[in-house]
Amino acid sequence: MPQTDALPPANYEDLIRLIHARHEKMSKTYQRIAEYLTQNPNEVAVQSVNAIGQHCGIHASSFVRFAQSLGYSGFKDLQLLFQKRLSTAAPGFEARKQALEGELSLREDQSGLGFLRDLVVRDIASLQDLLERIDGDDMARAAEMIAGAGTVYLLGQLRAEPVVNLMRYILTMLGRPCVLLDASGGLATHMARNMSKGDLLIAVSFRFYANEVVNIVEEAARAEVPIIAISDSTLSPLAKPAALLFAVPEHDYTFSRSLAAPMCLAQALLVSVAARVQNGSSDPRIPTVTGQ
Repeated sequence: MPQTDALPPANYEDLIRLIHARHEKMSKTYQRIAEYLTQNPNEVAVQSVNAIGQHCGIHASSFVRFAQSLGYSGFKDLQLLFQKRLSTAAPGFEARKQALEGELSLREDQSGLGFLRDLVVRDIASLQDLLERIDGDDMARAAEMIAGAGTVYLLGQLRAEPVVNLMRYILTMLGRPCVLLDASGGLATHMARNMSKGDLLIAVSFRFYANEVVNIVEEAARAEVPIIAISDSTLSPLAKPAALLFAVPEHDYTFSRSLAAPMCLAQALLVSVAARVQNGSSDPRIPTVTGQ
């Protein structure tokens, strides 16, 4: 993407809007850079371009060219906007993780307990980050959409499948009509075509996004079916078709990417639904199969 003659964004919010506007036409490398910048603003503010590039597996010179394509003379000018934002922002994922590592006296070891400590630290930091990012009005709106839907259709494949399976279980126990668009048998796309405007689609997908999930979401949007999406970025392919997007960024790549934050978000949404269908109960209960 060539450098533009237009003046570059002068604040963080305008920069993010510009990145969103251009994302679809960016090269694959620039898209990866854009996703990292939008998901990790606090880390971008304090790390060197070499450190950021090493973390992403992208050469630092690509970050410089990315900044220039947006009108900046170099990456440091772009980074300055992230630093200004950081002065009023809550601690980021890395800061929380480092503090927790100290509290837990985390040491590098290859034992089962060492792996457990590492996962616990990352999950706690991710959950704290989730709490800072999620908007209360969006949570309330999502709960209203779920409670008021004729049928809730649930869509998630690959790593996202456990999230929608949990949601199906809870909705079923609450007595809410729901359908899991299961990929087995190759019928998910055809089942999705039974959705109507009075229904709701909840789609969950993370990088690398399952093609069938993206296709079903786009087809549902064309049919004017309301969509709630849970994904890992505001640049996700689920973002534009969704009426409501919950972005749950992934900060670290480990052997298996954690589902702690999206699972917690899904549970919280359905607890809110339970409160509504149980006449505004301040202590909503979700029945269990084995409950007496």
